[in-house]
Parts: sequence; structure tokens; C-alpha cells
Amino acid sequence: MRAVGRSALRQAAVLGLILAAITAAAAWAGGRTAALWCLGASAAALAFFCLASYRRHREIRRLTASIDEVLHNGRDLQLSDYHEGDLAVLHNELQKMVGRLSRLSSQLASEKTALADALADISHQIRTPLTAAELMIPAIERCSDAQERKRLLRDLEALLDRMAWLVATLLKIAKVDAGSFPLEQRPVTAAAAIDRALEPLAVALDIRGIALVRDTPAATFRGDELWTAEAIENIVKNCMEHTPAGGTIAIGVAEDALATRIAIEDTGGGIAEEDLPHLFERFYRGADSGSREGFGLGLALAQALVSAQGGTLRAANAADAEGAVRGARFEITFPKMCV
Repeated sequence: MRAVGRSALRQAAVLGLILAAITAAAAWAGGRTAALWCLGASAAALAFFCLASYRRHREIRRLTASIDEVLHNGRDLQLSDYHEGDLAVLHNELQKMVGRLSRLSSQLASEKTALADALADISHQIRTPLTAAELMIPAIERCSDAQERKRLLRDLEALLDRMAWLVATLLKIAKVDAGSFPLEQRPVTAAAAIDRALEPLAVALDIRGIALVRDTPAATFRGDELWTAEAIENIVKNCMEHTPAGGTIAIGVAEDALATRIAIEDTGGGIAEEDLPHLFERFYRGADSGSREGFGLGLALAQALVSAQGGTLRAANAADAEGAVRGARFEITFPKMCV
């Protein structure tokens, strides 16, 4: 601020010298009357310049104080006291910068919280399987029967696979929450994403005796085929786990001017009404053992992946003509336009 004040004084001094020179030239060329007129005009111009410089200096000092408040106390800049002019333009640009920095700070804090929550979730969720693995190892070492040892080893391998899936899923959700997930936005054929999702599940569906019915006409949406397929795979897995042998899982695609919709229905026992509001919450377990979630992560990841692409995932109970529940219904919607 002192530098600004010294600069204003230098400018006033230079202007005063120029006006004095003009007055002297007028006195030499036009006489006393011209010199007096020149002197009066020069004094008025110098007074106006000093007044304008003082007001400008005061506004700059006030703007500097506002910036200090933002830097040290986290307050927002106020635009109401500023009028048109270059300082108002500068203040407006500073306000934009402060708003941008505030959003970045909030985003970083949110990402930090999401990462901390993810690490806490991982440590909490793998504690139980780790404890089970620690108990199984001595049992395997003491086991003398070859068949029993093989069974215990298979159980340990399944437990380790479960832990690996759990950690991988939690990390994916954490990346989606932090906005650092590599999602593409390009035209995707719905049938291609469904094919990719169903390919690793074909054997499991056949073993369980569950029929798969598809109605997938040509339809497209903008998104990421790989991660859409993973979301669909998680939903179909959930349906498969709650559909009895001889049941059916139906996948349908519909497209109109507003959106592309992918519907997945099963013929299981449906979703309990008290579970519907919490179905996509992480680690949620229903009131009974028939809850739609085991880990409480598959559907949460599916919703996170769909939401990250600008889509929505909803769940409901499918009903027959008489109104009786015939199973669960999941619908993924990818809008085609923003209103």
C-alpha cells in the first residue's frame, strides 16, 4: 500500500510540474490574464487528480483489506459496495478466483474424507476374514487327513479371494467418490455392454439352473462400456443370488428421445419394504437373512459407477397382474439431454 501511495504522489508531482510549465508558457505568451486562467485551470485539474487518486487509493486499500480477510479468516469478498470501473472489474475477477479456490478446497476436503472413510472401511471389513484366515492356518498345519486338509485349503483360498474382491471393490468406490475414476464419455451400444457383463456369469447361471431372457434391441447412450458392464454384472449377480433354481432373470432395453433404459428383473422373493430406502448403502444388511446384500458393496458400486456417468439406478419390486410381488426390478437410466 505504501508503494501505491508513493506512486500517486509521484504522479501528482509530475502533473504539477507539467501544469506549472504550461502556466509559465501562457504567462510569457499571453500575459497576466492568460496566466491566471491557466493557473486556475491547472489548480482545478490538480485538485481533481488528487481527489481521484485519494479515492482510488482508498478503494485499493479496502480491497487489500478484503483480500487479507479472505486469506487469513476465510471470509468472502463482498461486491455490493463496489461501483462500475476498473477496480470493480478487478474485484469481480478476484471474487471469481476466491469462489474457484473455495470449491477446490471443498473438493480436496471431500476427497480426503472419502479416502479416510475408504481406508477405515477396508480395515474394518477385512478384519473378520483375516482373523478367520489366522485361525484356519494352525488347523491346516495340525490336520493329518489329506482330504480334510484339501477342504480347509479350498476354504482358505475362497476366503482370500473374498478379501481380494472386497479390497478391490472398496478402492473402486473410493476412486469414484474422489472423482479420479477413468470414465469415458462416448457412444455405447447397450447390447454390447450387456454382453460384456453376462459373459463371466454364463457358467454360474447354468449351474444354478436360472434362465436368462433378453430383449435388447439396438439402443445407444453416452458413457463408458467397461464400467457400465461392471455395474450390470453386479446387479445380475445380486439377482442370481436371490433367484431360486428354475427361476428367471430378464434383461430389457428401451430407448426414446429422452433416455436409454436398461431393466433387470428376477423371480426371487423381491425386496423387503424396509430395505428399499437403504439398498444402495454400503455395508447395509437387512433386518433378516434374506436381505438383498451380503457385503453391502455390489449394489453400492453399481450405483456409484452409473451415477459417475450421469445416469441413475433405481430399485423396486416387480408385481404381476394381481399386484403380487414376483421379484426385484432394477432400472438403469442414461438421459440423452439435460433440461
